[in-house]
Amino acid sequence: MKEFRVTPIRNGTVIDHIDCGQALKVLRIIGINDSVQYTVSVLLHVPSKKDGWKDIIKVEDRELDAKEVDKISLIAPHATINIIRDFNVAEKFTVKMPEVAKGIVKCGNPNCITNMNEPVETEFVIESKDPTVLRCLYCDRIQENVADRLV
Repeated sequence: MKEFRVTPIRNGTVIDHIDCGQALKVLRIIGINDSVQYTVSVLLHVPSKKDGWKDIIKVEDRELDAKEVDKISLIAPHATINIIRDFNVAEKFTVKMPEVAKGIVKCGNPNCITNMNEPVETEFVIESKDPTVLRCLYCDRIQENVADRLV
């Protein structure tokens, strides 16, 4: 049996320990689409000693910003981010779900002030981290399916 391996990256980001089945949603969060100009490796349903199964994403020549990391934490709360520089791990950290999600989730209530063309940034209080449940600070609407509501 021939085994395939993903080659190391010189510079970029490795997102590891993504909850199994969430990698494609993470790709959407970080803006990976068919017009991307750098190498992206996506590993789905990979065996993990720690978690059983996981997904992994490797993106060459790209580092994530803080908003992207906050969004990832809402759908993959156990993910780890590895910043690679010159083939070495320069930084490694586990995502941390914020206490308040500001400007990264759209409210599902069409009558919420945040959906009325007013200059109001969305703001959600994290009610539960497992499963992820958010409550709109303005209208109190509970958001359970967060992946579909990310901006």
